[in-house]
Amino acid sequence: MAKDAITMFKEAAAQLQREEAYLALEGTRKKNDEDEALQQLIGDFNLARIDLNSELSKSADKDQDKVNELNVKVNQLYNDIMANQSMAAYNEAKAELESVMNYVNAIINTAVNGGDPMTVEEPQQGGCSGSCASCSGCH
Repeated sequence: MAKDAITMFKEAAAQLQREEAYLALEGTRKKNDEDEALQQLIGDFNLARIDLNSELSKSADKDQDKVNELNVKVNQLYNDIMANQSMAAYNEAKAELESVMNYVNAIINTAVNGGDPMTVEEPQQGGCSGSCASCSGCH
């Protein structure tokens, strides 16, 4: 019995979850969840962002000094989150998996556009938007 494309894509997706890039991302995601300092920064960031949005939504008695202060706080917390070692490792692992996904998308786009998916040898540098209108070619 022949497999249909959907079943094969599901099997390929399950295989993707066994790939090194996916496993690395999952590992860093778990480390982020267990990193108490990072979780505290994220919580503080979310609260500061809520305060900033609340102040920005005021129409009559908006305190611009408070808005500026909260904006600085939100930006500093964001920078602190991005500088955290666990978050940096996560972002690196995420970029690696995104590279794999861009490669997969290039293969699918080639096939959908009538090309031979077996000719797609390397991940697209800069990524494929899926639109061929602004593309100089896949090869």
